[in-house]
Amino acid sequence: METETATRWLTDAEQCAWRTHLDVSRLLMHQLEKDLQPFGLTNNDYEILVNLSESDDHRMRMSDLATATLQSKSRLSHQITRMEAAGLVRRVNCESDRRGLYAVLTDEGLDLMRKVAPHHVASVRRHFIDLLPPDALAALRGSLAPVAEHLRGNRGKG
Repeated sequence: METETATRWLTDAEQCAWRTHLDVSRLLMHQLEKDLQPFGLTNNDYEILVNLSESDDHRMRMSDLATATLQSKSRLSHQITRMEAAGLVRRVNCESDRRGLYAVLTDEGLDLMRKVAPHHVASVRRHFIDLLPPDALAALRGSLAPVAEHLRGNRGKG
């Protein structure tokens, strides 16, 4: 028979930290999305453009791009279809694996990325970076790094 363990409820300080994190995460992503709207992009679109612009030959296997953006392959496929229609990316067959596909950044996609990136960085600065002193940023980075490492290690696990 399974042994029940007592629930470790959050303390008031832990609950406050957790809810503040949730609020900041949601509000920040909402604001960044709002700031991308004038360019006709979503946060997901921008993340795909960033990944492709930083990859060799501005291309990534669809499966690797899905992993990098934390999207299911089917969701990414729909996203890429929309971005293809906008002329930002195209799909190319993988020569070494007939079933594999690459997402490739088009010249138009790269031009848009170059146009949007300064605005996006300014938005990140305005709504996050510049609101925190350097020592708080360092503490935040140090505090969140173990959480990110733990979650990366748990990806794909039940």
